[in-house]
Amino acid sequence: MLRIRLFRTGSKKKPRYRIVVINRETRRDGRFLENVGHYNPCREPAEIVVNRERVDYWLKCGAQPSDTVRSLLKAAART
Repeated sequence: MLRIRLFRTGSKKKPRYRIVVINRETRRDGRFLENVGHYNPCREPAEIVVNRERVDYWLKCGAQPSDTVRSLLKAAART
């Protein structure tokens, strides 16, 4: 099963995240299938960039977003 979830990058105490499509059993920072966006919580306001076409494609293929990614997608849609 595929998941759309966060992949942590950045340095200590300055996190940045990629929004990636990944196999459910893979560890948090393991090999992913596709990078579909990024999220930077350190900026004010938080920066959320999402390739909506690719997210919709993966959702149609059966990928399930994590709870955090689901809330980020809703926040990105509002802006």
